[in-house]
Amino acid sequence: MGTHRRLGGYRLLDEIGRGSTAVVYLAMDAGGREVAVKELVPELTGEPEAISRLAREMQAQARVRSAYVARLLDGAISARRPHVVMQYVPGCPLNDLVSAYGPMRGDRLVRFARRLALALGDVHDAGVLHRDVAPGNVIVLGDRPTLIDFGIAHESGAEQITRRGMVVGTPAYLAPELIEGERATTASDVFSWASTVAYAATGRPPFGRGSLHGVCFRILRGQADIDGAPEPLAGLLRAAFRRDPADRPSARWFAGALAAAAEGDGVVAA
Repeated sequence: MGTHRRLGGYRLLDEIGRGSTAVVYLAMDAGGREVAVKELVPELTGEPEAISRLAREMQAQARVRSAYVARLLDGAISARRPHVVMQYVPGCPLNDLVSAYGPMRGDRLVRFARRLALALGDVHDAGVLHRDVAPGNVIVLGDRPTLIDFGIAHESGAEQITRRGMVVGTPAYLAPELIEGERATTASDVFSWASTVAYAATGRPPFGRGSLHGVCFRILRGQADIDGAPEPLAGLLRAAFRRDPADRPSARWFAGALAAAAEGDGVVAA
């Protein structure tokens, strides 16, 4: 049963997501359009740091314009109940989709990978780092991905508080330099893109499951499991998994390589 509460000018219908800091609702605006409303949990509404994080999320997402990224529509950071309003994206999170139906195959997989690279290219072109590209943050409808959740996104030049042993993001999909406490860059987002696409292609997290220590060890050692990923996609994933961030091509480069692959040119990264 829906909640049928109101928040600002929005009628909250159903809870569709919950984390440690916020709850996401399917809601309806005054025009009858479905939207997603993210509200801070009550115990954090008076916490300046939580409000600042929500403001950073709103600022970062507002900069991005992409057919493959959920749009920011509205927000009220200083309200009694701080919240942001985003485009509601129908579909299924990639992790749920693969768990239920298995890996993506063939042309559908290539189109998915390319469109997710285009989404990331649009994010980077806007001067934003997503920092949490992972199967739980990609909504899929057919072969069309939409990147969501800018909860830890940053504008590219913003201060980042990182140190060794501090994991920010979805651990199994993080770039090695982030595990070592280095700054996030567009290259670290590209690594996470490749991890997410590898999961879509194989049905397995590319650095395994189990303890955080074990997963991070395999990431640092470059032990990516992409068995079952088809060529030329597998070659592109290997390029995105390069240990040195400077050696990884950009998201736009991968989108172009995948477009060529879809046309049958058989592009494989050098």
